[in-house]
Amino acid sequence: MTRIAGDWLSDPRTQAVCAMLTEAGHQAWLVGGCVRDALMGQVVGDIDISTDARPEEVRRLALSAGLKPVPTGIEHGTITVVSGGLPHEVTTFRRDVETDGRRAVVAFAESMEEDAHRRDFTMNALYADASGQVVDPLGQGLADLAARRLRFIDDPDERIREDYLRILRYFRFHARFGDPAQGLDPEALAAIAGNTEGLDTLSRERVGAEVTKLLAVADPLPSVAAMEQTGVLLHVLPGAGIRALGPLVHLEAEAGRAPDAGLRLAALGGEDPAGALRLSRKAAARHQLLRDEAAGSRAAAELGYRHGAAEAQAILLLRAALMEMPLDPGDFDRASHGAVQEFPITAKDLQPRFQGPALGEALRRAEAIWIAEGFSLGREALLSRL
Repeated sequence: MTRIAGDWLSDPRTQAVCAMLTEAGHQAWLVGGCVRDALMGQVVGDIDISTDARPEEVRRLALSAGLKPVPTGIEHGTITVVSGGLPHEVTTFRRDVETDGRRAVVAFAESMEEDAHRRDFTMNALYADASGQVVDPLGQGLADLAARRLRFIDDPDERIREDYLRILRYFRFHARFGDPAQGLDPEALAAIAGNTEGLDTLSRERVGAEVTKLLAVADPLPSVAAMEQTGVLLHVLPGAGIRALGPLVHLEAEAGRAPDAGLRLAALGGEDPAGALRLSRKAAARHQLLRDEAAGSRAAAELGYRHGAAEAQAILLLRAALMEMPLDPGDFDRASHGAVQEFPITAKDLQPRFQGPALGEALRRAEAIWIAEGFSLGREALLSRL
């Protein structure tokens, strides 16, 4: 018998939601990511619960129990039940009636087994009761999870055609949970390669969110390489290439920096990443800054002065990765030194000697001299050089 445990499971707020259902004669099964992550000893985030109770019954029971029901996805059978401020997505057992690769028409199902067959991967089709006892209705999830083997449920082609976003989820989940020594499932890759056109039907926001999550895992390179080989990368990020990604991942780890999805996206490049992935204005501006500065010639100290130590380090890492060269071990220190410097003169110091456009040009010239001299010139020394 396999069991899960943890503070999240014994939390009275979660137990109250489960009891709300079971005490009324309904089933309450923790499902999906929370069970998978608990079994892998990882931090549990979102809590999903499957039940045979219909949405209106879930809503009625929640109100009777003094909990707050929110109809976040009632058309798909989901009621978010807030217990003590903690949200739980409670979803009625479902089966797909019709899908178009982006959204599904669902009907309520009567059993956990039916519900399990409409999920994406075997390791996500694990259920547990409120005591932590795990049920594997497909008879594959526990073994696949133990082997860190990511597999689609039943026919990969059918699962993908139900929702083409599952292509990207496959690569993200493999990067996070898969065993690198095993490689990716050939049957899954064949089905993915045959359905890449379906990615073009997805919203760029959904694609961007998945790609960002993938690039944030410890080592996304094997998955991104498989995306390139199957033609997926061409569809989601035209013009991108993986040549600099491996060196960047290595350099990040060597420097003790946490995975940086935006920096890794800059390493991939592409024709229009901001548009292809619907990046926010802030993310798009950072992407352009990283690419421009990495291709430029500003030294580490000046990068630190202009962009701060952390961003200067990111630029230096990207530059080294793109050039496939080792990072100068002193560059981080020089960037940190530049980051704390303060330009010693202001426009007021140059007036009335300089006016209008000449004033701006004089300030830029003074700053260039100051940087070239290693930030060593004080106010009077710098003014005397103009």
